[in-house]
Amino acid sequence: MRRYPIRSFNRAKRGFFTVSSALCLAACGASEVDENAALQATAASDFAATVKCNTPSSTRVRIDGGTFIMGSNAVYAEESLERETTIDGFWIDPHEVTNGQFAKFVEAAGYQTVAEKPVDPAQFGVPVEQIPSFMLQPGSAVFTPPHNPSRNYSDWWEYLPGANWRKPYGPQGPDARPDQPVVHLAWDDMHAYAEWTGGRIPTEAEWEYAASAGAEKYTEQPDPRLANSWQGVFPIVNEGSDGFKGIAPVGCFEPNANGLYDMVGNVWEVTADYYRAGHDPADQTNPRGPSENAAYDPLNPGFTSRVMKGGSYLCAPNYCQRYRPESRQGRDAGLGASNVGFRLVYDSAE
Repeated sequence: MRRYPIRSFNRAKRGFFTVSSALCLAACGASEVDENAALQATAASDFAATVKCNTPSSTRVRIDGGTFIMGSNAVYAEESLERETTIDGFWIDPHEVTNGQFAKFVEAAGYQTVAEKPVDPAQFGVPVEQIPSFMLQPGSAVFTPPHNPSRNYSDWWEYLPGANWRKPYGPQGPDARPDQPVVHLAWDDMHAYAEWTGGRIPTEAEWEYAASAGAEKYTEQPDPRLANSWQGVFPIVNEGSDGFKGIAPVGCFEPNANGLYDMVGNVWEVTADYYRAGHDPADQTNPRGPSENAAYDPLNPGFTSRVMKGGSYLCAPNYCQRYRPESRQGRDAGLGASNVGFRLVYDSAE
């Protein structure tokens, strides 16, 4: 179910957008933008990739159980405390779930995603006359860069009617490419796909263990060969020196030591854990996060958030440092976005 809590509106060039939803979508910590930076006004569809890469195999990758240091004390408070964590073994998708894979599920199951359905006005919790009519139409949240320097997340997130997994940049933009990560999905959509395939959404600990792959922790922006992140001044100057200004097809960047692609950057990946800032230092063996009652997302109060991991192509050093395995933020379970995807884990090889 999508939820759109209305507390205030931003009367920007694109009309209304809920600040609380924008906070959940921004998914990075704000910082000063260089006011003297050259402006780069672009439309959402300008971020569509045209480059093709060799799509890697979809064969499940075995991750043997072990112990690692989960979390980070180096950057954001919600990633701490670092603690030794033990994980049982599992299998995991080598790359994000793609549009092509999701399309097979939709066709077989006759499934319709949350973003493709009209919005129930009751979800807003306010009189219907206070709700902008376009926000009752089927759609999703799309990154659209502002024309001027800004550090206000509501300036670059737009609720766009007609945006969904088939049309990730909106109804006037290009169709979804089969080899790119599927986006604009709510939790219910991801869970339905997982049940159909026989997999499950990974716990945060499983995801971070697989993403870390025994490497040393870092805070710097990854080499452009290793991850799809933002080069330039976010959110207006996107140099695309890694070859992409938006989402890249799976397999375009080098895998980690576990043979997994895009665990950092490209799109955020949703996990099964409910979100609460920080880690419980006593929860050290196969942790599954807080209970739903104990969870709390200060950027989405009163609503259920899940933990998402790894950052996206929207992370730049002047705005955030979330292109790391330890990075985590809350994800509104009822609302999709153009930079959020997922992958599955499994309890058997087949």
